[in-house]
Amino acid sequence: MRLPRVAAAAYVEQNMQNKTARRRAPRPRLAWMAAAATIATALAPAAHASLFSGDTLDAVADGAAWVVLFIAPIAAIGIFLIIHILPEKIAEKKEHPQLDAIKTLCLLSLVFGGMLWPLAWLWAYTKPVAHKLAYGTDRVPVKHEGGALNLIDDSGMNQKKES
Repeated sequence: MRLPRVAAAAYVEQNMQNKTARRRAPRPRLAWMAAAATIATALAPAAHASLFSGDTLDAVADGAAWVVLFIAPIAAIGIFLIIHILPEKIAEKKEHPQLDAIKTLCLLSLVFGGMLWPLAWLWAYTKPVAHKLAYGTDRVPVKHEGGALNLIDDSGMNQKKES
């Protein structure tokens, strides 16, 4: 026996509502939840923003301020400078023939906020093939180890002319 379409649709809809009603989890009672929240709030310890209190808190805050305002920036600048000198030191150790150019690139990297530093690092580790082809060696002894660029001395302007 077939049901008319309207009756069949109503039967299917009622059947679906019964199935979904069975699948729903029972709702917890609002009164029990309110009571549990009240008890948890009453039993919870008071919150503290710091381990310290009073004058100790002031002293710790003053110390942290000194560290943040003075010591950390000085340390960060020092580490920044040490890292930017590394390619120069590597080039000196390897007796790189383009040491002066690497030193210049390290100085420029300091001016440009470190953007050129990876290039100086890579350049310090490369072997200059063209220099070896031209001069027969890829190593040049360092004149002033650990020194800065000496543009006037390197150019030969201070040398006395021998006649």
